[in-house]
Amino acid sequence: MRYRYECPLRWSDLDAYGHVNNARFLTLYEEARVALMFVDARSAGVATFDKGVVIARHEIDYVRPVDYAVAKAAPPTVRIELWISDLRPSRFTVEYELFDGDVLAGRACSVLVPYDLENGRPRRLSEAETAFLADWAVP
Repeated sequence: MRYRYECPLRWSDLDAYGHVNNARFLTLYEEARVALMFVDARSAGVATFDKGVVIARHEIDYVRPVDYAVAKAAPPTVRIELWISDLRPSRFTVEYELFDGDVLAGRACSVLVPYDLENGRPRRLSEAETAFLADWAVP
């Protein structure tokens, strides 16, 4: 199952050409990932991701530019769909697709490592974290 997140665009997301800046794609993916791991996970009773998770790797493919189309009542948005493609005790991979309307504009993946911020070292996913992420796993 895919997690879907509607992300509003901001004026500061633009480059000189009126497109969403390439580096901002990474920020938009992050917003969707944070919503899943820190908002929805807490709602599901899993509040331990805040113990620490770090990024080990990002990979991004830009499929097409995203224009900043001015809407009348609300800021323009993009839809980000994400899922877990690899789930291991010491790391997991999040895959993303970013849509401008119904058109695919980008793909990305991030490898995340659970991390013990207090002791400054990698840790294992808890059983609750693993179960929560497994709900979003797509082979």
